[in-house]
Amino acid sequence: MIKDIVERIREDLEEKDKAREQGIKLSREVVRNCRVAMQHVHKMEIERAYYTIQTAKENIEKMNIVLKNQPDIYYGGFVEHAQQEFTECSVIYALASGKNIPKPEELKVEPVAYLNGLGDAGGEMKRRILDLIRLGMLEDGERYLNIMEELYTCLMLFDYPDAMTHGLRAKTDRLCLLLEIARGELTAAARQQKLEMAMQAFEKQLLSHK
Repeated sequence: MIKDIVERIREDLEEKDKAREQGIKLSREVVRNCRVAMQHVHKMEIERAYYTIQTAKENIEKMNIVLKNQPDIYYGGFVEHAQQEFTECSVIYALASGKNIPKPEELKVEPVAYLNGLGDAGGEMKRRILDLIRLGMLEDGERYLNIMEELYTCLMLFDYPDAMTHGLRAKTDRLCLLLEIARGELTAAARQQKLEMAMQAFEKQLLSHK
């Protein structure tokens, strides 16, 4: 009788172990897909980014199915990490392509993972602002800055214990720092642009009097 009980437990653990291995493999694929997609976004290869994100979404859904009956593994850490990466990537893609920012239920991710993904997206927004400054596209840079400000204001509202939000406070604090850096860079670029325009206008005025 003990043998039958133990054998049943062993079978359950064997199933759990297989689900865990599958879940880990899928989570790694999600992270890899998201990093590749992010590279496409920064190069403004929007169509390639879209298809890579779709692959990541399929892997997210597969991971959710595989671990549906294994809550202890699902909430073990690696799933949340993959969901954060997917959220961050999806948000940056949406901003770059002019689409609405997706909701957590659309992405099929947990709310806390979604919030942390939003927090991570701030770093990519700052990078995008710097790219836009180099391209002289300050108005677009201002749009991203406004989104960063709204994001920071919203994330500040989640003043809960770290055990509930899984590091969100630290990411919010970091977002505040990134926001100030981006604001400073954009302000300096705007002043430089105004100065250059004033100098060009002055040169034209001088030439017109010759």
